[in-house]
Amino acid sequence: MAGTNINRVVLTGNLTRDPELRATGGGTSVCSLRLAVNTRRKNNSTGTWEEKPNYFDVTVWGAQGENCARFLSKGRPVAVDGRLEWREFQDKQGNQRQAIDIIADAVQFLGGRDDAGGGNGNGFTPRSDLPADTSDFAPAPAGDASAPDDDIPF
Repeated sequence: MAGTNINRVVLTGNLTRDPELRATGGGTSVCSLRLAVNTRRKNNSTGTWEEKPNYFDVTVWGAQGENCARFLSKGRPVAVDGRLEWREFQDKQGNQRQAIDIIADAVQFLGGRDDAGGGNGNGFTPRSDLPADTSDFAPAPAGDASAPDDDIPF
């Protein structure tokens, strides 16, 4: 069991900027997202709860990245399922730097396109081709007291 490793991240939050789409030298699409996820913390000096944002860099590859760039914009709520990836690089001043990115396996668009505050009228509203069956939520009828016990299927 000691050899089993799990590297899984699930986050929901809002995009802090518009997605940035680019392509690798081989033509593979890659989209960069920046996600803000709020955490509630109690301020010990005032006794009140405060929101503290955490920011995450998310990388989305291939067709899913292209869809993110096409349909998402700053402020839009999303859910990301992915894994952490640690990397090292040199900044412009030649200093060695480190970063942890999230490599997305799946990005789910939450809310509608207009939820970002753009309100340009061509919003996305998720719909289903299947009619909603609300009969599952109807109260069950009371049992018939005259029914014999032989009709019970268990």
